[in-house]
Amino acid sequence: MALSTTIKSIQDIMRKDVGVDGDAQRIGQLVWLLFLKIWDDRERELELIETTFVSPLVNLTWQASGESFAAADLRWTAWAADPEGMTGDKLLDFANNTLFPALKDMEVGPKVEGDDADAKAARLLRQRKMLVRGVFEDAYQYMKSGTLLRQVINKMQADIDFNDSKNRHLFGDIYETILKNLQGAGNAGEYYTPRAVTQFAVDMVNPRLGESVLDPACGTGGFLACAIEHVRAHEVKTPEQEAMLQTRMHGVEKKPLPHLLCTTNMIVHGIDIPTQIKHDNTLSRPLRDITQRDRVDVVLTNPPFGGMEEDGIENNFPQDFRTRETADLFLVFIMEMLKPGGRAAVVLPDGTLFGEGVKTRIKERLLHECELHTIVRLPKGVFAPYTSIKTNVLFFTKGRPTQAIWYYEHPYPAGYKSYSKTKPMRVEEFEPEKAWWNARQESVHAWRVGLEALKERGYNLDISNPNAPSVEHEDPDALLARFHTERAAAAALREELRQVLAAALQGQP
Repeated sequence: MALSTTIKSIQDIMRKDVGVDGDAQRIGQLVWLLFLKIWDDRERELELIETTFVSPLVNLTWQASGESFAAADLRWTAWAADPEGMTGDKLLDFANNTLFPALKDMEVGPKVEGDDADAKAARLLRQRKMLVRGVFEDAYQYMKSGTLLRQVINKMQADIDFNDSKNRHLFGDIYETILKNLQGAGNAGEYYTPRAVTQFAVDMVNPRLGESVLDPACGTGGFLACAIEHVRAHEVKTPEQEAMLQTRMHGVEKKPLPHLLCTTNMIVHGIDIPTQIKHDNTLSRPLRDITQRDRVDVVLTNPPFGGMEEDGIENNFPQDFRTRETADLFLVFIMEMLKPGGRAAVVLPDGTLFGEGVKTRIKERLLHECELHTIVRLPKGVFAPYTSIKTNVLFFTKGRPTQAIWYYEHPYPAGYKSYSKTKPMRVEEFEPEKAWWNARQESVHAWRVGLEALKERGYNLDISNPNAPSVEHEDPDALLARFHTERAAAAALREELRQVLAAALQGQP
């Protein structure tokens, strides 16, 4: 059974529960259960890899209302995996009064010093405890029926196993299903970035082992997952190189559900303790506080567009770039966060390209401080069903000014007039761009615009393809004359048919 079908079945069970009100709560309930299931699958792997592995979910202690509490074993295996295990009121009482208080408030212990094996193991255990506690800070147990909760758990246990490589690769199906429901729950601006776009962006930016990679609006972690797989496939050959990769992927996500999903996605992609995925608002940090130590080698992101930030956020930015429009602020932030020579691929709407006022000043700075060498123009429908807004992928390098921009207009595949659920964008569609990338020539899809022409346009970067095949339009008077002629011919044919039918009817006995 497809994972997306399993998720739909689970949500159908939740719809019967009076405690779960609407898509947002159903998704919230689903996500924490999914995390614990995947965490358990990963722990079974770690037990084979680490000789000193200790689960953060055993021998827990926590404080509540001045009292101390303890639990011996809260692993999924201990309370959820057995289909004949706890159910009804007993399961509900356990979830509400033991599981959630323990995970939200677990004691993680003091920092551990030293480099011996015991100290390293203790540090890992503390980090894992902090990760689980952070995940559950914003999680809620909504269900009121322990019987339905058991049905959900059993469905998850039967159909989801992330020690199965096939399930790992299909994890994107879960994301897409959940994000479609997030849209229905009124979470504006949450756009599932198609795998084709994330894969193309990562391949062209080509992050290398040892480089720091940031997605400042990471959502469920699509760009980071692609970057991990890219570096691992091309450069990771030893445990030491894998350890380096583990520490170089960074993400920030403002909303709790996508943050939890991103954390889970990192675990699925082999990041053992993804504490570098922060639950925060990237834009809440004043730009003047960013130091060279904070800067990164690579930024890969699809920031929210069409949204507005809360009052006061714009004050974290220089006067000339203050706006409440989220996508604009992210572009300024990205320029500041890149190291000299740092590279970025950023998905932005057409409005950023042609916008005026603050947008113009931001684009002027971008072209002055960075080499905006490529804009890939995506057709409508790439982000369907979330939005019909046309988007672009901007590729730029920090530290040298732009002399010219190459544009590439991505066409629909043959036989397509738009993308849809049944006809999504495919990874292989970007093969022509990849073939063109290192040997650029103008074509029906590609064209080059120099800096002076961009200045003359007032930094309006929304430039139509001058090489597109022209569509010849017939003279309107000729079209009208042809219309009248064809209409008269149709009328004559109708009259002829009428006369034939009348004659036939008169000749009937």
